[in-house]
Amino acid sequence: MLTDEIGECCDGDVDRRLDELRALDRAAATDTVGRDVRALSALGSDTRYRIVRLLVTAGDDLCVCELAPLFDVSESAISHALSELTDTGLITRRKEGKWRYYRSTERAEGLLAALDATREVSP
Repeated sequence: MLTDEIGECCDGDVDRRLDELRALDRAAATDTVGRDVRALSALGSDTRYRIVRLLVTAGDDLCVCELAPLFDVSESAISHALSELTDTGLITRRKEGKWRYYRSTERAEGLLAALDATREVSP
């Protein structure tokens, strides 16, 4: 069956193509793959995605006390989400007295802009 799929392809052609693909893989590889995957994964939760979307839309710092009432999850879940988003570089955190304020980063803004620009419009 494989012979039918390969056809007249010879070992030299296969080896040459594998070399091309390995070179392509090396060119695409970066030392940031793990961080990039973590950032994309962080957007995989409705709560975390909505937090980032709110912060990008706000364009300014928002206090955790302003964010929490907008979500139907526990304060612990909000805190965990904010921590993960901070760890992945999608938001920043600053402390002012006993309050913590959050803001989106350029990375988060760029990711959401890419999603917005490539979203299919349903008829």
